[in-house]
Parts: sequence; structure tokens; C-alpha cells
Amino acid sequence: MKKQARRPLVAVIGDAKLDPADPKGALAQEVGRRLVESGCRVVTGGLGGVMAAAMRGAKAAPNYAEGDTIGILPSYDPADADEAADIVLATGMNLARNIMVANADAVIAIGGGAGTLSELAMAWQLRRPVVSLAAEGWSKRLGGTRLDDRERQPGLEDERRRFAPRDSRRRAFCGGDADPPMHRRRTLPLD
Repeated sequence: MKKQARRPLVAVIGDAKLDPADPKGALAQEVGRRLVESGCRVVTGGLGGVMAAAMRGAKAAPNYAEGDTIGILPSYDPADADEAADIVLATGMNLARNIMVANADAVIAIGGGAGTLSELAMAWQLRRPVVSLAAEGWSKRLGGTRLDDRERQPGLEDERRRFAPRDSRRRAFCGGDADPPMHRRRTLPLD
């Protein structure tokens, strides 16, 4: 029997609260949809804002399947999850649940405040590929920068060791440059 490869998990992080007119919501929906279209699953903090929008977008993908959206909650109550989460893990870990980036194959940041900043720092330390979309917040502020001098992905040119800045017309990725052997590199067009 042939072993089926695990589908990559991509953490989508960003603002926990969005005004309905905020363009970050539409951007997060498109990111979620395109991630699932490219064969990934979407993991978020399971709450509102960018997290809910990315999961709603994932569910709009034509090849969406049950289990493509995963919400890792800071509380003990699964009822706190946005209804777009297929799989809900109520951790009771509060901010420590930001460890979700440790289980992601890549991280995409859309805006964000202090919680997003802590997730970005953790992803950086864990050497996860990070795409920072140019949306107001920490993703825009950190796009194209390095947090410290650690060698995150040996063998990559220096410019590729920074937070990868992207705008909505550029390409993001699903998987990453340092894919585990079971993963194939995939591109996610955001044109």
C-alpha cells in the first residue's frame, strides 16, 4: 500500500478583529482559498478577523474538503471557534497556543498586532518560511527585514533569509524552500 503524503499546513496569522470594510479580510479570504486550491490546509488561531476570513476563503475553494481548516484556540471552550473551523483544538493555553507556527510548514502574515508579532518571532526562530503580505500591521513593518543574524535556512542567499515581503500582485508559496522530503514545492499566485 502506497503511503499518502501529508498535505502541508500553512498558518495564516494576522489581526484578530477586522472592520467589515477592512481590505485585509478580502485578502485573507483569497489567501485561504488559494492555499486549499494549491493542496494545502489552513491552520489559524480559530477566532475572528484574519483567522476567520482565511478559513472562509479556504472553504470557498472548489477542491475544499472537510478538515481543510484547523483552528487552534487559546481557550478551553470549543464554542469560541469561528464556525469556519472544521477541526477545533481548544487548548486552554492562552498565548502559548501561538506554538501553532511550530506545526506549520510555512506561515503567511496579514497585518497583525502584538499576537502576530509573537507568532512571527516564533516562526523566525523555528526557521519556518514566512511570507509577510503588505497589509497594515506587523506583516508590512517586518517585510524584507531580518530579526537577528541567525542562519535560518542554510544555503539560501542572504536576501532569501528575510521575511519575504509580498503584495497582492506577487506570488506567495505553499510549502517553502526548505520542504521536508514528503512535500513538493508549490506556488500560490496572488495576481
